[in-house]
Amino acid sequence: MDPTFWLDRWASSQTGFHMDQPHPDLLAESPSFLAGGPHRVLVPLCGKTNDLSWLAARGHEVVGVELARAAIEQFHQEHDRQFRIREHEAGASYESAGLTVHCRDMLGLTPASVGTFDRIWDRAAMVALDPERRRLYVGVLRSLLRPGGQLLLNAFSYDQSQMPGPPHSVPEDEIRAHYDGLPVEVIRRGEPLTEGKFRDRGVTEWRVSLYRVTRPG
Repeated sequence: MDPTFWLDRWASSQTGFHMDQPHPDLLAESPSFLAGGPHRVLVPLCGKTNDLSWLAARGHEVVGVELARAAIEQFHQEHDRQFRIREHEAGASYESAGLTVHCRDMLGLTPASVGTFDRIWDRAAMVALDPERRRLYVGVLRSLLRPGGQLLLNAFSYDQSQMPGPPHSVPEDEIRAHYDGLPVEVIRRGEPLTEGKFRDRGVTEWRVSLYRVTRPG
């Protein structure tokens, strides 16, 4: 999927994927996922998610990454956050209390450019990417996760022949293959769903599952 697809979606306000409240999986898993904090938390492909403010309000050092400047500016306006913009070669960084949102290509991140993280919250970010970008994306996340760190991953799975995506189908076996060598825990293997917006696009059955990936150390 060309990144311009997502830029066009934000430019035309086609953002039905945005949630007005913090993600329920983050809320449900926070007692264990965020235990022992405060943590340095990465939220990839963050859009204008309320998860950013929710995490920052609880004392974590939060870093979001988003390609669409419109999404970042809407987030700061809607949350009435005072910020400063730091322009740089890779893009721009919006800095506010407890939060930095980088406007740049996620696949260009390195530990040297953004540091490393105790926690990564993949709130259906992986499913937004085509197979080749998913491979590169996971390589970036693996390089950014500190020893002892955890990644919480929300993913969809369905018959990909019924809908081209995004969101793409990323089943459990693919997740385990991408994170080969790291423990992958299935927190919730979703029950089959048959009603909702996926059905409107021709999908007869899908699951929403939640995983935890841990880097030993």
